[in-house]
Amino acid sequence: MEFTAQQIAALIGGTIEGNPLETVNTLSKIEEAKPGSLTFLANPKYASWLPLTKASIIIVSNDIVTHQSISTLIKVKDAREAFSILLEAYQKLQFNKTGIEEGARVAKTAKIGKDTYVGSFSYVGDNVIIGSNVRIFPGVYLGDNSKVGDNSMIYPGVKIYHESVIGKNCTIHSGVVIGGDGFGFVPNTENNYRKMPQVGNVIIEDNVEIGSNCTIDRATIGSTILRKGVKLDNLIQIGHNVEIGENTVIVSQTGIAGSTRIGRDCLIGGQVGIIGHLKIGDRVKIAAQSGVSSDLKDDEIVQGSPAFAHFNYKKSYVLFKTLPELLKRIHDLESKIEDRATKQIS
Repeated sequence: MEFTAQQIAALIGGTIEGNPLETVNTLSKIEEAKPGSLTFLANPKYASWLPLTKASIIIVSNDIVTHQSISTLIKVKDAREAFSILLEAYQKLQFNKTGIEEGARVAKTAKIGKDTYVGSFSYVGDNVIIGSNVRIFPGVYLGDNSKVGDNSMIYPGVKIYHESVIGKNCTIHSGVVIGGDGFGFVPNTENNYRKMPQVGNVIIEDNVEIGSNCTIDRATIGSTILRKGVKLDNLIQIGHNVEIGENTVIVSQTGIAGSTRIGRDCLIGGQVGIIGHLKIGDRVKIAAQSGVSSDLKDDEIVQGSPAFAHFNYKKSYVLFKTLPELLKRIHDLESKIEDRATKQIS
C-alpha cells in the first residue's frame, strides 16, 4: 500500500519540504533505507545520514539542520513521537480484520461490538462482553463473564480467566495469563497445605500494555488491579490482590508478591523482587535486580538487595569493589604491628 508525503503529513501534523506527491510503501531505518521507503530522524547524532540515505521520505524533528538532504522531508516537533503515531496507524491497517472466523467458538450469550475480529480457534465464554474495534487473534481464551473494552488488541495464545475485566485501548501480547489463581495455601494440622479458593478477579484499566508471558493472578477476594496507562515488559509475575498505580512502568522478570500496592508513575527495573503486603509510593524508582522488603515513600530511588537509597548504594559499592585491597592493607598493617611488637619484646 502506497502513501504520499501529503497524506503522512496530514496524519502527523507535519510541514513538507520537497515533493508532496512523493510516495512510500515500506518503513526502514535511516541507514538501511531504499527508494520507496519512509524513515525518521530524531537524534542529531544521526544527522550525517541525511545526504546519504536513499529514503524517499524522512520525518525530521524541527531542531535538526536539514539543508543537505535530497529526500522529501516532513518536519515535526518530535520525530520520534510522530513516527510512533504513524506506526500505530500502520499497525491498525495491517490488522484491519473484522468478523468471526470459522473455527472460533462464541457462546450465544456473549455480546460482541461493531467491527470486532475473533480469530479461529478462539473461545469466547458465556456472558462475555467485547467492545467495538477489538482484535482477538487465533487461539485466545476468554472465560465466562469477562469483559474487553473498545479498541483493545489480544494476541494469539492469551488466556483470560472468568470474571476478568480488560479496559479500552489495551494491548495484551502472546502467552499472557490473566486471572489464574493467586498463590494461596494454608498449612493444616496434617503438616501439608490446604488450597485457599481464589474467588476475586483481575481488573485492567484503559491504555494498559502487557508484554508476552506475563502472569497476573486473580485476587483471593476483591480485585488485582492495573490502573490506567500501566506498561509491563515481558515475563512479569503480578501476585494476587496487587494494585499498580497509573502510568507505572515495570521491566521484565520482575515479581511482585500478593497484596502489595504500588503508586503511580513508578519505574521498576528488570529482575526486581518485591515482597508482599508493602506500600510503594508514587514516582518511586527501583533499580534492576533490587530486592524490596520494606515500604518505600514517594519519590524514593533505591537499589540493592535488600534495597536502600540509590546514592548510598553507589557509595557502598565503591567500597565493596575495593575490599580485596583494603583486606591486603589490613594484613600488611597487622604484620607491621606484629613485627614492631616482636622487636620491642626482644
